[in-house]
Amino acid sequence: MPAPDTVSLALWAVNLGRPLNGLDAWAAGVDAKMAAAAAAGAKLLVMPEYAAEQWLAFKPEGLTTDREIPWLAGQAPEALELLKPLPAKHGIGLLAGTMPWTVDGGQRNRSWLLLPDGRAIPQDKLCLTPDEQDPKTWLLTPGDRVQIVEWDGLTIATLVCLDVEMPALSTLLAPHRPDLLLVPSMTLRRSGYARVFSCAKARAVELMCAVAVTGVVGATPGTTWNPTNVSGNAVFLPCEKSLGYTGVHSETPAVDEHWGDGPFLLATDIPVGAVRTLRDKGSEVWPGAWSANHVRVVDR
Repeated sequence: MPAPDTVSLALWAVNLGRPLNGLDAWAAGVDAKMAAAAAAGAKLLVMPEYAAEQWLAFKPEGLTTDREIPWLAGQAPEALELLKPLPAKHGIGLLAGTMPWTVDGGQRNRSWLLLPDGRAIPQDKLCLTPDEQDPKTWLLTPGDRVQIVEWDGLTIATLVCLDVEMPALSTLLAPHRPDLLLVPSMTLRRSGYARVFSCAKARAVELMCAVAVTGVVGATPGTTWNPTNVSGNAVFLPCEKSLGYTGVHSETPAVDEHWGDGPFLLATDIPVGAVRTLRDKGSEVWPGAWSANHVRVVDR
């Protein structure tokens, strides 16, 4: 498959505040958003980290904070099966946010990239927040690998929220020449939003690729742990003259609540071909996949 010159994406900053009565209702909402994304010409719909927290709207009565992750992980296989037919139905891919997933007796914060060709590709969060390492709250275990996905001429990788703040991962990814980096996130405050989105923009510069980032907004009815969530959507590009100088392809502003399903961004004609050309030659100063292996740190 020849590499495309452009790609259009839909990003959905899911509003956790919309009440649900079961997994079927959740999947129906995803189905509707995929239909809208496909009708608008998007190749992929990107959902945020912990979009699955919306399931807590129908959790068992009395479920304590420390049991929420195992309970969510118990719902996840059924939820995934409900989503798997949707890419073929609509002819577009789906990054289904993240959901807790049981692995070796513990739970990982796992995203799923579902493609029309039937592939379901997991990506676990690698660097956990303090709250994700606390047995009294949302205890998870970290992943240990980054998946590189080839699809219709695109090279795609996913980094979950805090992972995009880790420059060391750029060093690992750069030799693989990704065209598109997907970043599902959850940030409780504007400080977290600023960290994730600012670092996502930095990764676009470091990797010479497009970076798409989205996060949840609002609060799930009956939540015991995340009373606020602030985010939006953005697609970042390298800061190059030929790409418009600023490194911002398109974005929606950060909000802490939403009147509907959540902010939705159609990012059309992302110039992945032009970025690929700049990666090969013609960028202003980009040195390529630079590892600093030859540099010593000297104490004085």
